[in-house]
Order: sequence, then structure tokens, then C-alpha cells
Amino acid sequence: MARRHLAYPLRLSILSRNPGAPARSLCASSSTHEVPVPAVEAQAEAEAAAKAAASPSPSAPANPPRREEPLHETVLHMIRRRPWTTRLENSIRLLSPTLDAPLVHGVISGAASAGRADLALQFFRFAYRRGGFSPEGATFALLVPALASRRMLNHARCLVLDTMPSFSVAPDEPTLAALISAYGRAAIPQEAVKLFRMMPNIGVPRTALSYNAVLKAILCRGREAMARRIYNAMIADGVAPDVSTYNTLIWGFGLCKKMETAVRVFGDMKGHGVTPDVTTYNTLLNAWVRAGDLESARKVFDEMAGEGTERNSVSYNVMIKGYVEGNRVEEAVALFAEMAEKGLRLSEKTFAALMPGLCDDQGRVAEARKAVDDMAERRLTPKDKSVFLRLVTTLCKAGDLDGALEVHWKSGQFKHVLVDPRQYGVLMEGLCAGGKCETAIEVLDELMEKGTLLSPKSPVLEASAYNPVIEFLCSNGSTAKAETFFRQLMKKGVDDKAAFNSLIRGHAKEGVPEAAQEILAIMTRREVPTDPESHALLVDSFLKKNEPADAKTALDSMMQQGHLPSPALFKSVMEALFNDGRVQTASRVMKSMIEKGVTENMDVAHKILEALFTRGHVEEAIGRVNLMVENGCMPDLDKLLVGLCDNGRVMEAQKLADFALDRDFDVSFSTYDRVLEALYAEEKTLPAYSMLCKIKNKGGVVSQKGCDDLMESLKSEGYSKQADILSRILAENAQSTPKRGRRVAMGA
Repeated sequence: MARRHLAYPLRLSILSRNPGAPARSLCASSSTHEVPVPAVEAQAEAEAAAKAAASPSPSAPANPPRREEPLHETVLHMIRRRPWTTRLENSIRLLSPTLDAPLVHGVISGAASAGRADLALQFFRFAYRRGGFSPEGATFALLVPALASRRMLNHARCLVLDTMPSFSVAPDEPTLAALISAYGRAAIPQEAVKLFRMMPNIGVPRTALSYNAVLKAILCRGREAMARRIYNAMIADGVAPDVSTYNTLIWGFGLCKKMETAVRVFGDMKGHGVTPDVTTYNTLLNAWVRAGDLESARKVFDEMAGEGTERNSVSYNVMIKGYVEGNRVEEAVALFAEMAEKGLRLSEKTFAALMPGLCDDQGRVAEARKAVDDMAERRLTPKDKSVFLRLVTTLCKAGDLDGALEVHWKSGQFKHVLVDPRQYGVLMEGLCAGGKCETAIEVLDELMEKGTLLSPKSPVLEASAYNPVIEFLCSNGSTAKAETFFRQLMKKGVDDKAAFNSLIRGHAKEGVPEAAQEILAIMTRREVPTDPESHALLVDSFLKKNEPADAKTALDSMMQQGHLPSPALFKSVMEALFNDGRVQTASRVMKSMIEKGVTENMDVAHKILEALFTRGHVEEAIGRVNLMVENGCMPDLDKLLVGLCDNGRVMEAQKLADFALDRDFDVSFSTYDRVLEALYAEEKTLPAYSMLCKIKNKGGVVSQKGCDDLMESLKSEGYSKQADILSRILAENAQSTPKRGRRVAMGA
């Protein structure tokens, strides 16, 4: 029952396709009239493909005349758009139950014309394996050259040596010659020779056609000795060489630069009664030009007119190219004018031969521009796309920037011409050097819009081309655009110090130090040397944004790169940190400054020292004092001690005074006296005792009354031992010091 339900809608679909079918189809039993599902689907797909192939385009008129689509085009449409499966084969067989020769040949020819030799081979195999098709000689004559042209050489060889004999089809010489030529184009001359020698064994006679094919195949690889042997064998076999044979030999020997042999072959040609044609002369001309002998080439060129052979465009193209390569542009221009007078066709090759000579000569740029106009008028695309680059370069060197721009714009109008990025670079460099930087930016916009710079095959721009543009953009508030451009260059491996530094300076001037810092990080990773000016601008940019911590980081980076900041830069960073309350950070900057040998800015250093003492960072402050002394920049300790006493930082002043006494620093007695008075006032008895002992040991003298008061204080506080020691020191000092010298200055 389930099977009957499946078949019912299929019978309905068949009836809908055949409205004239009798109604009894609906009533018949399913076992008798049921249609296999794959076959029905294949038929539906085949009809759909036929409709698609025959359907008119959307732009066609509303009721166009119906055109019957040839069956081979329908089949070709199907096999090109669907994978090769059993369903596709069923669809083809439903369209044409019998595959005859016209259909098979039409499909093979169509597939070969579309460059799908693989589909042609697939359809051929299907036709004779499942379609009942019996191949004939014409079938292989179509298929083998198609496979050979797509370098499917093993398949072509198997068809010739295996498949053709299995169908009792004898290989013919044109088919084998096509395969031999294909081996030559694929640079496999040994296989070409092997197949050529096999021809008598399979019953194929060798004529000039196959000899010409094998000669060209081996001469392509420079086997001139083997070519001689085959040519001699050709004569020995009684095969008469034709014009194509001699043309091939002259071409091959010229390719090997065996000009004596090529000339001898040219003479043999005349001796055997074969008249040289224009191709023969052009081949010999090309050989002499390749050998660099322009005089001999000119003799052949002039001989053509004497022998009654009309010189064609190829003859002139070869001579023009030779004269240009030999730096004889004047003669090349004369031949070009002669071509125009004779009405010969000026092709892409003509302009490609002439343009290099015109583009590289500043005295001929007007002629070069006229040639470009002629090409545009004739809608010719030069084969050598570099002519535009060379012409633009010459015009820029000559100072004709407007002419260079005109040629550049025209080069983009030629069909299939992708403008070389180096052409943009040369133009931008010339425009910037000529003071037309705004126009250079327009050229840059075009380059970035087209995206040719990012192509893997595109060459890298020269530094002289992009650096002026980047510098101009960074100096005129367009650093972001300059960075976008340079990042594209970085993807091509460019690490240019000048460009990086321009970007840093530009971002810093525009108040975007974060972007400048990112560029600096990239330079560090890539080990690109930095510029001290760029670092200084970055630090200043952070300071202007009131970000002293980032400024300090930028300053450290500057010193890590081996650059010495200026005293003013150190001062700016220290003051910014100090005013921001980052005294210890400012102290570290001061430490770096002193270690680098910068002895200016002592006023700021004094403020930092005083703030360190005031905030209780005594050890750090004393360390900085010691560092300053070791580096030859003695701080004003008198001023510092007095300031601390005035601000009530007595203990900090006492520690600094002890440090000065221990190191014998030059401090006046009045300053020490001021510290002692502050200690007395604060009732710091023991520190005052310690300091007084050091003063006495250094030979200093103080008032007796002060000493007596200190001893009384020590005794009252229970420090009797210290009072006795002080008493003995004073007694010893009194015996060695005259009475009138009560207060003397102490020497440090």
C-alpha cells in the first residue's frame, strides 16, 4: 500500500507533462504502470535543463521568436553546471537515448572551446561505455588536440596508443603531430622524440608535418645537435622539407644563437628550390636582432624589398625593437613613421617596441605622449605595462609634472591595465618635490582606493616616494590618514625610521600621545631606531594633557632607547610630577637625571629633597643627597637644614646634620647651632647630646652655658652616664682651648 501511495503522485506528474495521455493511466494497477523514481527525476531534470538552455535572457523582448536549442548545446549546458553523477548520465540518456556522432562531436568541440577538455574526455568515455557510441577517426581528431592544448598529455597519449587501436581506428599523422607539438610546449622533448620514432611502428607515415613538429619541440629546449640529426634523417628518408621546416630550423638555431647555422639553412632553402616567404625573413630578422647584430638585420630587412617580399608589420616591429634595444631610437622612430606612411597596422607590439626608447629620453617625451594618445585613440593596450611608469618617471625628472599627471590619468583608462604602484610613488615624489603636495595627496587617495598596494604581487614603494607624503600629512593635521597609508606599507615589510618618527611627531602635535606611544611600541618590537626629537614631542604631549605619569613613562622609554633628554625636559617632567603630588616619582626622575650627568635644575632638586624629608622619606632623601655629592653637584645643606627646622621637622634635620657630620660636609656652625636650638626647644635631649658629642669630636666649640643646661637636662631625665661623658669631654676641651675662643667655626 505504501508503494502505491508513492507511485500515485508520480503518475500524476507524468500525466501533467502529457495532457493527451488517456485517463485509464490513473486507474491502472500500480504494479503494471509504475515508473521508477530515479528515471522520472532524471527526466524532469533533463527537461528543466533544456528549458534553461533555450530560455531567453531577462533583457529579451516580451515575445521573442522561439529558437530551437541544438541538442549538443543542451547537453553541454548540463555537464558544465552539474557534477558528473549517475543522475546526470540518466538525464543525458533521456534527452537522447542514442548518442550519435554529430551529438558527441558537438559536445566535445563545445567543451574544448570553453577550455574544459576534462569534460570533453568525461563525456567521450560515457558515450562509448554507456551510450553505445562507436568512436571514429574524426572523434579522436577533435579530442586529442583538445587534451594536448590543456596539457593533459598522458590522457591524450593513452587515447592514441590504446583507445584508438581498441576501436580499430588507425592514428593519423595530424593527431600525432598535435601531440608531439604539445610535448614540445610542455618542455618534454624526449617524449616528443619517442612518439615521433614510434610512428612507423604503428603504421603512420612521417611527412613534413610530423618532422616540423618534432624539430620545433626539440629546438624549444636548445637541442640543436639533435635537430641537425633529425633534419639529415628527413633528407635521407626522402621527405622534402617545406617552408615551415626551414622557418622552424632558422627560428631554433637563432634561439640558440647559432647564426652561422641559421644562415646556412637559409641558403639551403634557396638551393632546394623553396622560396622564402615573409615569415622566413621575419624569423631571420628576429634571430639577428636577438644576437645583437643590427647591421646584418638591416641587410635582411632591405633584401626583402629586393626579393619581392612585401615587408609587413611584424618586420617593422622586429627592427624597431632591435633599434630601441641598441639605443638607436632615431632609426626606430623613422621606421615607425614609415609604417604609418605605408598604411601598415600599428599594433600593441609596435608601440611596445617603440615606447621604451621614447620614455627613457627626456628629449622625446612629447613624442612619447603623442604615442600614448595614438594608443588611446586606436584602443590599443600596450603589452608592456611598464611604459607608463617609465614615461611618468621621465616627465617627473624633466619637471613636467602636469604632463606626468596627464599620462598617469590616461594610463588608468586603458583596458586591462593595472597601474603599477611604483608609478604612484614616482608621481607623489615628483609632486612633493615640486611643491604640489596637495595634488600628491589626491594621487595617494586614488592609490589607497584602488587597493593595488595590498596586492601580493605589487612591488614595494621606495622610501623617497612615501616619506614626503607622510611628512606632509603629519605636519598638516592628517596623521591618522598617514598612519593608515603606512600600515599598508608595513604589511609589505616596510620598517622606515623616518616614517615612524613622522607619525610619532604628528600624533604628538595633534594631542594624541596614546597613538604616538603605540607607534613607538611597534618601533621597539621591530627594533627600529628612534629619534630623540620624537620622544621629546611625545613627552611634551603628555605634559600638555596633564598626564605626568605617562610623561615619565615616555621619558624612561626615551632613555632606554639610548637618548639623553635635555635638562629642560627633565625639569618639565619633575615639576609636573611634583605639582601632581608624586614626589617619590619625581625623585626617581631626579635620580635618573643626575646619573646621566645632568647637573642643572638644582632648584627643583632642592624642592624635591625638602618634600622627601617633610613627608618622612628620610632614607631616600639622604640617598639622593649622597648621589648628588658623588656626581659633583653639592646641594645647599645649610638652606635645607634651616628650612627643615623652620617647618618643625627637627628630627629629620638632626638626621641630615648627623649625615653631614659623618661625611665632613661643608656646613656652617651657625646651621648646626640652629639645629641644636631646635632640638633643645623640642626637648630632644639624647639626639642633642649625640649631635653635640660629634661636634666636640670634630673640634667644634659651643657655649658653656648651653652645655651646662644640656647636662642638667640629662641628669633630670636619668641619663647620668651621658651627663658624665659630656662633662669629661667639655673638661678635656677646656684644657686645650683658650678662654677667649668660646665660639669658633667648625671645619668640615
